Amino acid sequence: MKFLFDLLPVILFFVTFKLFDDPLQGALAATAVAMATAGVQIAVAWWRHRKVERMLLVTFVLIMVLGGLSLLFHDPVFFMWKPTAVNWLFALAFLGSRFIGDRPLVQRALGHALALPGPVWRRLNDLWTGFFALLGGANLYVAYNFELDTWVNFKLYGMLGLTLAFVVAQALYLARHVHEPGKDAAGGPEDG
Repeated sequence: MKFLFDLLPVILFFVTFKLFDDPLQGALAATAVAMATAGVQIAVAWWRHRKVERMLLVTFVLIMVLGGLSLLFHDPVFFMWKPTAVNWLFALAFLGSRFIGDRPLVQRALGHALALPGPVWRRLNDLWTGFFALLGGANLYVAYNFELDTWVNFKLYGMLGLTLAFVVAQALYLARHVHEPGKDAAGGPEDG
């Protein structure tokens, strides 16, 4: 449910854009809808939990600033930068966690569910850093080299598809390092 809640501005952006024949008008209307939806998300999060997650707040600020510039100048390019800004912020957070704190960010997020050696956590963290950096770059490539309609489709289907493919690849990578309870790393029964 949280996944759908987080994706709501993207979904409503996509639906609104598709309602218009003129791509520019569709993009501007969709930007306004995404801004309003992000505002509702913040209000609902505050109402339910009396706090707002940092990433939701950062995304809200980016949507408001970049969306506001797009509406002010009637140019969707500002809003088209939002996925890149979010992904590059993620990349910086994962990269920074290598140097700040005692554990990489991915270990802080998943360490309660997985027991992995330190080098595996660091490699996994580096993979996430690279993935977010590349995804941000891919967004700019599509934004500046294809029609607005193509970018909107990429924003929903392409970025979501690439993320799902990366998560599956990560799961396959992790499967080599996760062991069944009662077996040691070599696959035999634990001594003891």
